[in-house]
Amino acid sequence: MGSEGSAAVVVPRNFRLLEELERGEKGIGDGTVSYGMDDADDIYMRSWTGTIIGPPHTVHEGRIYQLKLFCDTDYPDKPPTVRFQARVNMTCVNPETGVVDPSRFPMLGNWQREHTMEDILISLKKEMSTPQNRKLHQPHEGNDDQRVDQKGVARCVIM
Repeated sequence: MGSEGSAAVVVPRNFRLLEELERGEKGIGDGTVSYGMDDADDIYMRSWTGTIIGPPHTVHEGRIYQLKLFCDTDYPDKPPTVRFQARVNMTCVNPETGVVDPSRFPMLGNWQREHTMEDILISLKKEMSTPQNRKLHQPHEGNDDQRVDQKGVARCVIM
């Protein structure tokens, strides 16, 4: 008896996402990051929304950032696509689309199946505090009227 010859158990995608949903609904950590499903009717659990409250002592302090996370059918084996809804200046974020660039954000670039959406949000919040991002000039809040969505269609904001 023992663990000789036993392989690691791989949790199926939907069970993993249900675990993440439950954890997100309970609230996590200090409350400066949160996440949940974007569309409760999405039976494939692909579309998620995340929130990050900017860390103190940075240009992000007091700002609330909304993000979209898209978990394709190969999640958690592959990372989700992560996109900021409003404009943000960070070295790992495409300034035109708001998409977090995996080649500039190690958590996505070196993705491991054990990583979660919570881990991504916490890591992005930490990234905001790094020397290269903590003092970068930020666009005025609410300045998302020129953002282009992933399909290449400009989003219109009516005020």
